[in-house]
Amino acid sequence: MSIGFSLSRFLAVLFKEFIQMRRDRVTFVMMIGLPIIQLMLFGFAINADPRHLPTLVEVNDEGPLTRALLAGMHTSGYFDFIGEVRGPAAGEEALRRGEANFVVVIPDNFARDVVRGLRPTVLVAADASDPSAVGGAAAAMSGIVANAIGQTLTGPLAPAAGSPAPFEVAIHRQYNPEGRTSTNIVPGLLAIILSMTMVMITAVAIVKERERGTMEMLISTPVRPAEVMLGKILPYVLVGYVQTAVFMLAAFAVFGVPFTGTFLAFFYGFNLFILGNLALGFLISTLAHNQMQAMQLSFFTILPSILLSGFMFPFAGMPGWAQTIGTAVPATHFIRLIRKVMLKGADTLDVSPELLALGAIVLVISIIAMLRYRQTLD
Repeated sequence: MSIGFSLSRFLAVLFKEFIQMRRDRVTFVMMIGLPIIQLMLFGFAINADPRHLPTLVEVNDEGPLTRALLAGMHTSGYFDFIGEVRGPAAGEEALRRGEANFVVVIPDNFARDVVRGLRPTVLVAADASDPSAVGGAAAAMSGIVANAIGQTLTGPLAPAAGSPAPFEVAIHRQYNPEGRTSTNIVPGLLAIILSMTMVMITAVAIVKERERGTMEMLISTPVRPAEVMLGKILPYVLVGYVQTAVFMLAAFAVFGVPFTGTFLAFFYGFNLFILGNLALGFLISTLAHNQMQAMQLSFFTILPSILLSGFMFPFAGMPGWAQTIGTAVPATHFIRLIRKVMLKGADTLDVSPELLALGAIVLVISIIAMLRYRQTLD
């Protein structure tokens, strides 16, 4: 038996591997596509210092100083003014619903008090449920407005400028005043854990059954696709309930995360999110030919749930195309919902936009999964 190295045999084995790689199209696409997607996401979509944050303003004193202050904030790039509110209750409601990240309150007689050296206070209420989203803008706030006012106080008003600044900026961080990372991360982590387990478990379990040949027996029966789908995914709903119960106990007992909203709002969103992930796992099972492909495709769907949902990086800091993709991800809406419920005291009406979005996503995924399942039968 020859033990010498044969270039021809080596090339034959090498050629065979390339042929097998080309035949396994799902794996091939994952090998090429996943690194490209990761590069695009980390390179262009991830931004730890978000700008153009939606901001509301309550103007109680209109004048050149107020206009200069608001213009300075706008030109900084951190704040995009989307409207005005009347009274603190309206500003509080806007923050709670997630319509704005900041509410800036210009006090009465602001210009007069600045000129008289009374140092009035500009109140900035910030939604700190996601401290990474508002941290940069809040830190830059004092310098931005001081510079804007300083450029306006010229001529006879020059003595009013100087150091310290002729006014104070009071930033009220709401819903997470201590800026604890765990308060923000732990609620969102439930969405990621459920995404990883529900999608992968369902996809691998169905593909495994097909590999063993038991799926053909099921197909030969009069069972309809919708009946198969429900019968396969409902047991995993119970698994999701157990995971969530354990997670919530740990969130309260270990991390001290509050639950200030209504349980019913959480219950609706939680069930829709689980159904969406299970339907996605069912859809993946109709695309994968073996368990390895099912795991690869599951990981492919989990990646945008982690990077584009607002879980790790501020959603507002992403470019438009990344936000569009993120809007189609179920985890994006569930993370918003659970943070509203746990940290902001939201009820069912407050989270109705997230519930509608989750319901639409579940419906679309379920229809596609059942159509794919019919094609698989054919």
